[in-house]
Amino acid sequence: MIFNNILFSTPTREWSMKADECCKTTSLHEARLKAKAKRRLRKSSRNSTSESFSESGELSGSDPHSPKGKVNVSDRKSRTGKGRGLPKKGGAGGKGVWGAAGMVYEDEEPDLRDPNYDESAQGDTVYATVVPEVDEKELEKMVNPIVQEYFEHGDTKEVQMLLKGLNLGSHKFEFSSLAVALSLEGKASHRELTSRLLSDLSGKMLSQSEMARAFDKILKELPDLILDTPEAPQMLGQFVARAIADHVLPMSFLDFYKGKVDCEHARVALDRAEVLLTMKREMVRLDNVWGVGGGLRPVKHLVKEMNLLLKEYLISGDVSEAEHCLRDLEVPHFHHELVYEVVVMVLESKGDTASHMMIKLLQSFWKTGLITVDQMNRGFQRVYDELPEINLDVPHAHSIMETFVDLCYQEAVITKQLRDACPARGRKRFVSEGDGGAIKN
Repeated sequence: MIFNNILFSTPTREWSMKADECCKTTSLHEARLKAKAKRRLRKSSRNSTSESFSESGELSGSDPHSPKGKVNVSDRKSRTGKGRGLPKKGGAGGKGVWGAAGMVYEDEEPDLRDPNYDESAQGDTVYATVVPEVDEKELEKMVNPIVQEYFEHGDTKEVQMLLKGLNLGSHKFEFSSLAVALSLEGKASHRELTSRLLSDLSGKMLSQSEMARAFDKILKELPDLILDTPEAPQMLGQFVARAIADHVLPMSFLDFYKGKVDCEHARVALDRAEVLLTMKREMVRLDNVWGVGGGLRPVKHLVKEMNLLLKEYLISGDVSEAEHCLRDLEVPHFHHELVYEVVVMVLESKGDTASHMMIKLLQSFWKTGLITVDQMNRGFQRVYDELPEINLDVPHAHSIMETFVDLCYQEAVITKQLRDACPARGRKRFVSEGDGGAIKN
C-alpha cells in the first residue's frame, strides 16, 4: 500500500515542477520583448529629432565622421533637443568662463545688500548723524531745562550750541515763545536775560519773521498766561518794545495789529509797547526796561537801596515788605551789608525801639533762610573790626554792642561763637581823691 503511493506520487511532482519552469520562461521572455520594444521606440524618437534638425540645417554640433547619434562634447549648444539650438548664455557660460570673448566689463558700484560686501574695503567711510525732528509734544519738555539752566549761568553761546544739537524744524520759532512765557513767571533778572537771549539769537538762528511769529503766538496765549501772571500784558508790552529797539522785531510789527486785535489783553500789551517806544524814541536801546538786576548793580546803589529799605521798615514795621524788597534786589551774596547796616543803625540810634525792631527783622530773615549763617557772621564781624572807629562817633558803642549781641543770642539770631567774639572794652575807673588817686581794678 505504501509502495503504490510512492510510485504514483513521484511523477506528479515532476510534472508540476516542469510546469513552473515553463511559466517562468514565458514571463521572462515577455519582459525581454517589452524592454526591446521600449528601446526601439526611444531610438526611433531620437532619430526623428536628429533628422528634423538635419533637414533644417541648424544642427552644427554633430561630427559627420562620428557614429550616428553622437554629439561633440566640447560644444556649448543644448543637447536636450529643446530650445532654438543656440549656445547657452550666448557662448559665455560654462565652468571657468568669465564671459564671451572680447567683452569688456565696466566698474560697477558695490551693492550694499551683497552678502560679500565689505565696508572696510570701500575706502574712507563718512558717518552722518541723523537727528530726528522734535515733536511738538516733546518740544516743551526739551526746551524748559535749557531755559531754566540759562537763567542760572546767563551764557547765550551755550544755549545756541544746545539748540544746534536739536532738530527743531518748523517749530523753531516756538523756542522764543516758550522762553518769554517762562520769564514772565520769573524775576526781572530772568526777563532781562531773556531779552538778551532773543537779541543774540536774532539773525543767527532765528529771523525777524520767526520772532514775529513767536510774539504773535504769545499775544494769542495771553488769556491763559494772565491766570498765573496777572501783569503779563504789561510785561509782554515791555518785551515787544525791547525787541523792536534791539531790532529783533521789525519796526512795522505794531502797525500790523492796528485795528485788528479783538483781545483786550493783547491791546493792553501793544499799547504799552507803543508808549515805551514813544518815550524812548531817542534811545538806541531800552536797556533799563527791566531795571538792572542782581550783581550787575553798582555797590553804592545796593548800599543805598538797603539803607532805604531799613529806614522804611523802622517807619512802617512791616517785616514782609522788607523781606520782599530784599528778595527783589537779588544779591544773596551781599546780604552781609544789610546785617552791617542793621548793627550800625542800632549803635547810632537812641532808645531801645530800634534795637528790638532790628532784632525782630533779623530773626525773621534768619528763620526764613533769607540770610545765611555765613552772611550773618560776616556782617557782625565787619562791625567788630570797625568798632574802634565807630566808638569815636558813638562813645557808648561798646556797651550798646554788648547788649545788642546778648539780645541777638537770646533770640537765636547768632551763634555762641559769634557772641563770644564780640570785643569787650576793659574799663579802668579812678576813685575819689580821698583814695589818693589809686586805680581800682
